[in-house]
Amino acid sequence: MSERTLITFSKMQGLGNDYIIFDESEKILIPEDKKPEIVEEICRRGFSVGADGVIFVTPPSIEDADIRFRIFNSDGSEAEMCGNGIRCFVKYVYENEIFTSDEMLVETLGGIKEVDLDVEGGEVRASSVDMGVPSFKTSDIPMISDKDEFLDSDLIVNGKPIKMTLVNVGNPHAVIFTENIEGVDLNEIGPMIETHQSFPQKTNVHFVNIINRNEIEMITWERGAGFTLACGTGASACVSAGFKLGKLDEEVEVHLPGGELLIIVFEMDEEVRVFMEGEAVLVFDGVMEIEI
Repeated sequence: MSERTLITFSKMQGLGNDYIIFDESEKILIPEDKKPEIVEEICRRGFSVGADGVIFVTPPSIEDADIRFRIFNSDGSEAEMCGNGIRCFVKYVYENEIFTSDEMLVETLGGIKEVDLDVEGGEVRASSVDMGVPSFKTSDIPMISDKDEFLDSDLIVNGKPIKMTLVNVGNPHAVIFTENIEGVDLNEIGPMIETHQSFPQKTNVHFVNIINRNEIEMITWERGAGFTLACGTGASACVSAGFKLGKLDEEVEVHLPGGELLIIVFEMDEEVRVFMEGEAVLVFDGVMEIEI
């Protein structure tokens, strides 16, 4: 028998990418089998709190991590990782004294992420996230293809070829470089690529205009959420793709509809690691009644 219950939450945003955060570090608030349904319900703008996704703070399931990050898209599906979301997450965790170190090892479905916090007067002003080593292997995307890597190659979408590069930075991304970003009908082409038969787990989609070797602008169709004002993993993926193709340098300012991120690529021991720097903001704290 279901019952109504009150639970507290925080609404946070990173460059306009907004999330509802629940603290399940000590107690499960929403039963596992109810999470997708309830997430979809409370993310509906105009009918509930509204958000791009829901984040749960949970204890780590592995010894090497300090805390665990779980994120669900607005359609109720669980995602591996989210760059803007993890910055909101660490700010929430630190400022609510769940884990009070300015260095955190965060467990995600996309692997452990090392985060350095810029703390001033007990407040997290910004954070730098080690996004890890990007993979261009189609098996890691995953993508159904006879190519080992899908770099600057044509994918037939709705009968037309679209040149793109596929990269995984903890979750899958399709990066399309264009000189006419204003002419992109993202609401039409975004879902076509996201749900393309080549991507068994779907993919995030980004269109990128290169301003110069240290500056780009991008728009995003996010897997499971649609158009979003910003995407941290997407910005990391776009810079990684541009660096791989020789179009971008190591340090790139990324302009998104919601603001700016700094993405830095380091070549270390024949590997490329990607770091993301940016801020997160508390919008408000609240209490909601849900049926569980």
